[in-house]
Amino acid sequence: MRGFIHVLFLFIYLFSANLSAQNKVTLSGEVKDQEGIPLSSVTVALENTTVGTYTNDRGYYSLTVTPGRHTVIVTSLGYNTIKTQIDLRKSKTVDFTMEENSVTLNSVEVYGKSKTQKIKESAFSVNALDIKPQINSLKNLNEIVNRTTGIKIREEGGVGSDFDLSINGLSGNSVRYFIDGMPLDTKGSGVSLANLPVNIIDRVEIYKGVVPASLGSDALGGAINIITSQEKKNYLDASYGIGSFHTHRADLNAQFVEPKTGLIIKPTVGVNYSKNDYKMKGVEVWDEDSRKYIEVNRKRFHDDYFSLLGQLEAGFVDKAWADAFFVSGSYSKIDKEIQTGSIQTKVIGNAERHSDAWNVSARYQKRFEKINTSASFSHTWDASLTVDTAYRIYDWNGDFTPSSRNELNGRGRSMRHYNRPMTIFRGGVDYAINRHHSVSLNYLLNRTGNKRRDDVDETFEPTNDVLTKHILGLTYNQSFFDGRWESTVFIKDYINATSIEQNDLAWITGSEDAKGHSSNSYWGGGLGLRYTFWDALAGKVSYEHSVRLPLSRELLGNGTTIYPNLALHPESSDNINLGLFGNWYPAYGHSFYYEVNGFLRFVDDYIQATVSEKEGMMQYENIPAVHVKGIEGEMRYNWKNSFQIMVNCSYNEARDQKKYKTDGKPSATYNNRVPNRPWVYSNADVSYTFHNLAQKEDNLRIGYSWQWIHWFYLSWEAYGALESKSRIPTQNVSNLNVTYSWMKRRYNVSLECSNLFDATVYDNYKLQKPGRAFFAKFRLFIN
Repeated sequence: MRGFIHVLFLFIYLFSANLSAQNKVTLSGEVKDQEGIPLSSVTVALENTTVGTYTNDRGYYSLTVTPGRHTVIVTSLGYNTIKTQIDLRKSKTVDFTMEENSVTLNSVEVYGKSKTQKIKESAFSVNALDIKPQINSLKNLNEIVNRTTGIKIREEGGVGSDFDLSINGLSGNSVRYFIDGMPLDTKGSGVSLANLPVNIIDRVEIYKGVVPASLGSDALGGAINIITSQEKKNYLDASYGIGSFHTHRADLNAQFVEPKTGLIIKPTVGVNYSKNDYKMKGVEVWDEDSRKYIEVNRKRFHDDYFSLLGQLEAGFVDKAWADAFFVSGSYSKIDKEIQTGSIQTKVIGNAERHSDAWNVSARYQKRFEKINTSASFSHTWDASLTVDTAYRIYDWNGDFTPSSRNELNGRGRSMRHYNRPMTIFRGGVDYAINRHHSVSLNYLLNRTGNKRRDDVDETFEPTNDVLTKHILGLTYNQSFFDGRWESTVFIKDYINATSIEQNDLAWITGSEDAKGHSSNSYWGGGLGLRYTFWDALAGKVSYEHSVRLPLSRELLGNGTTIYPNLALHPESSDNINLGLFGNWYPAYGHSFYYEVNGFLRFVDDYIQATVSEKEGMMQYENIPAVHVKGIEGEMRYNWKNSFQIMVNCSYNEARDQKKYKTDGKPSATYNNRVPNRPWVYSNADVSYTFHNLAQKEDNLRIGYSWQWIHWFYLSWEAYGALESKSRIPTQNVSNLNVTYSWMKRRYNVSLECSNLFDATVYDNYKLQKPGRAFFAKFRLFIN
């Protein structure tokens, strides 16, 4: 079956290569303001057509059009519209200079497509989220990502808790995270979507199943690439929020451009704090009067969380020697009290984890006519300390009884240090053969150390393990018929090298068999095709044979709640996506967007987290084979940028394909759904924005969001009697938010109520999440 799929996709792609292009010319150039500063996100379009584009971060635009006389319209909010006729008999370069206009237009008709829309309409299955319009009301990035088609985030608690993100049924570490193309881990292992400052983000790209070779990723289920703002202008963006459960959040993002030298300086600071003292409903405690366990409601008492991320970046753009060159330094700090293990009945009252990470990095980009080069380097000093020295057993009353074992894993006292230095190098070369064909070569080096020691446990032997990955990618792209046909094919080489010293807990970790040096190479590749019949109907298909190498967290544990498993094998998968999408404009001011996607995932050596209820510890293990299939859909409606509706629904089935156990006996879990994974869920967002309500250029936005999740089993459905099976119940969660902006959005106030009806909400491993919560945020933006 898989061999037939490989041949079929290759035949389709080779057939596309024989298509010929129509006769077209190119209109390109730069758009700047009166001071000569390039303007990004400016609409450049042909009047009375759907042909248009947006300028990039350097003010550059390019349109492929039919020869003839055209009326070009250049628009941007805050600037006078430019409208001019151009006679295009051959490719031409035309630059535009825009004048500022203090008068805001009542309505702006957009001819071109935004960056996020163009990314969504590429050959791959990808979601693109425009973050800027939602920054005022966002507490963290998890909120908007969790409402995206095919995406499910399951958190283990409140602010700062660990979370599991799934894309089309594949989750956890099968998904890779990037920031501007570099692994997000470079900022520190404690930095995630939940605590990254939202003010710095322009958009988020979510790749499903098939990941471009340009990211240099060994992702299996998909990848998330966070794109930060790259505008060349002075601004100050500061916000402060306060909420329930003693929650505070402050973000600062600024940019200063020195006019003489063009030096750009970008300081960024993000701070999060919460006591997470929300109420746990229906937990068991011992009652002395009745001499039995009873269910009560109790507040969490040992779950304080603090995070800090500070960064300073400096560099230049649009120089003769570089299109962009920046160096940066950052520091992140996480202090976290641990309230529970991997199960809710294991209460922890003293154990803590602290982490610090320093990072230095540099990035460079330069275009030489048809060749575009880029290189990035990063080194991170990442250190964590887990303190577990109390011999106590706690309950939800906050009381404890003395014990002869520690809290986390039932062994001796420990103060375990993990130093995980990470070195990343990423390089790429893109070559445009002509306007229809291009090739690119990309390389990623990732070297991660794992140096361990303990200040208290004298029996612990310090070790220094090293994981090194080399990922090479070669891509060939085609574009025909004025961009209506787009195709790409790529190959990847994954090289994994390990050096393992540790040998403790060999009966659990498999360390005896894994010690020493090893190196292995794996091949992968794929393709993507997209054809646009007309605006209302387009189709795409993509395929990848992907390989995912185990992460240090999976292979080496986390020093607290996860055991190492040094016998883990890489995952591999054949991923297929098939989709339809389109835009419909029935009348002025009304727009519809829809998409429907089907997908198949054939995974071998699937890495799955298992939980020991006795110890409350986790460990990752390989499942021989898992098949995932599913379908998802989304519809969006927009009326004059005032009334917006979004509805999506996702269905996926991940089933175990292991027929026989290692002893040759039939496996009871064969064809069972993989446990602890939601398989049907839906989201809806409705919002209305009142413009010019109390004064000119103010906005009042009222929004409501709803999420529904079908119940799912916590463990394998084949185990235990039906009436005693543990399952996570069906959940309905409603959220309400109001945002008011005035003075050209300089001042912004947002109020939000999450879990409006105070539903009891469970998530990853049936750990309770917060009930009803309120949050207020003030944001100041000076441009």
